[in-house]
Amino acid sequence: FYKDSHQTTCQAKVLACREVKKGYEILLDQTVFYPEGGGQPCDIGTMNRVEVMDVQEKDGEIWHRTREAIQEGTEVTCRIDWERRFDLMQQHSGEHLISGLIHEKYGYNNVGFHMGSETITLDVDGEVPEAVLKEIEAKANQYVWENHPIEITHPSEEELKTLPYRSKKELTGQVRLVRFPGSDLCACCGTHVTHTGEIGAVKILTVENFHEGIRLTMICGKRVMDYLNMVNDQNRQVSVKLSAKIGETAVAVGRLQDENFRLKGQVAHVVDELCRAEADRWEGEGSVLLFHDGLEADQVRKMADAVMQKCSGCCAVF
Repeated sequence: FYKDSHQTTCQAKVLACREVKKGYEILLDQTVFYPEGGGQPCDIGTMNRVEVMDVQEKDGEIWHRTREAIQEGTEVTCRIDWERRFDLMQQHSGEHLISGLIHEKYGYNNVGFHMGSETITLDVDGEVPEAVLKEIEAKANQYVWENHPIEITHPSEEELKTLPYRSKKELTGQVRLVRFPGSDLCACCGTHVTHTGEIGAVKILTVENFHEGIRLTMICGKRVMDYLNMVNDQNRQVSVKLSAKIGETAVAVGRLQDENFRLKGQVAHVVDELCRAEADRWEGEGSVLLFHDGLEADQVRKMADAVMQKCSGCCAVF
């Protein structure tokens, strides 16, 4: 997976198979499966016809969790879920672009990164105005469409001392650097696309204050298309219900809110009149029991209070 992030299959030999809780763990002499790490989920797929559900690196060895045992010495064909792998590569590479551009402009660091099944969350240790984030998003997409090659290197210890690379922690031993030429250089153990054009598109969805900085929610690649299709479908349904053009639904909703506010005022006036009428009707009486259809909770309380001011006992309204 490091030599070729686009390789989807490989032949391997089972070196060990051990039983664990809810399945088995299998060690191979080589693998195409990426183990979970660096904020990136692991690959899943099959080993022959056996499902690979999880892949973890333990003490320098990569173990594949399955529901079925495979005998030691067996030759197997490993096949990853390519759609999942490519999606994760799109997300991870897009995150590098956004983190790098923020770091370039402000010097802020990426201090937290989570790649979920629907979105990516990215924590930055400084505040970035939303207007600037739009500029950064536009710059990232322009870089994507220019289709730059992504370079992955393993510099010597002496070379590392001269390179201004991003890293969340102090690193020792061999360091793997992912370079987006002219944009970002970051230490990373994840899988990436080979050219930025494969990222497709980058979209920042939300930004919120988080600790001393901000938390971004973003998506890349096919997820952007899925998101646009969902938003377009929702907006189309709204436009039909409001008899408004697709590009005018916000204005139509504003008019609907104004009308709703006006009608609520009219209803409140009618309820006030009803409460006064009931209070006058039961003036001087003892305890009163009333039933009214369609009243909201605050209107029920309002009527009970009004009648209690005029009657000489208690009032219960249902």
